Amino acid sequence: MKRAEIEKKLKKELDKERYTHTLGVMYTAAALAMAHQCSLEQAVYAGLLHDCAKCISNHDKLKLCKKHKIPVSSSEEQSPFLLHAKLGAYFAKKRYKVENKEILHAIQVHTTGEPGMNTLDKIIYIADYIEPNRDKAPNLELVRKLAFEDLDEAMLKILSDTLHYLEKKGGKIDPLTLETYQYFQKKLST
Repeated sequence: MKRAEIEKKLKKELDKERYTHTLGVMYTAAALAMAHQCSLEQAVYAGLLHDCAKCISNHDKLKLCKKHKIPVSSSEEQSPFLLHAKLGAYFAKKRYKVENKEILHAIQVHTTGEPGMNTLDKIIYIADYIEPNRDKAPNLELVRKLAFEDLDEAMLKILSDTLHYLEKKGGKIDPLTLETYQYFQKKLST
């Protein structure tokens, strides 16, 4: 499916705020791809489709994952909003005809991250956090600067800030996010 077709379809399916965010992620991912010698086309498509399943109710996310045999962890069962990443990868393939495994994987891991993320995975994760419409995250200026200098440093800072925020708020921490944080902590300390 061509990018213009996807944009048109997403504009109908997402609410206005989510669509604006989606375009912000797409353009930010493109800029990061250029800065880090990653495929521009892959970054654009992954950025555009990263939240394609976001505007579905949590109840329906769970139902759709079960229907399509998408594995749901116990932490995702408790926090079904996390499922928009896995479900988004499924929709990208089925509804938007994306065959590229790297694009699908980047969409799948853009919420929790995972150890051993490749460059495209990191770009989408980071772009989702730093796109121009975001303004509430702590240390945003620093993270935006790091994103164009060192993707691993940016990942570690985002993960650290996310974990601190969730601990302070009393929110549930997905084990995969903690594992990802520990992975980058270890990677950068060696």
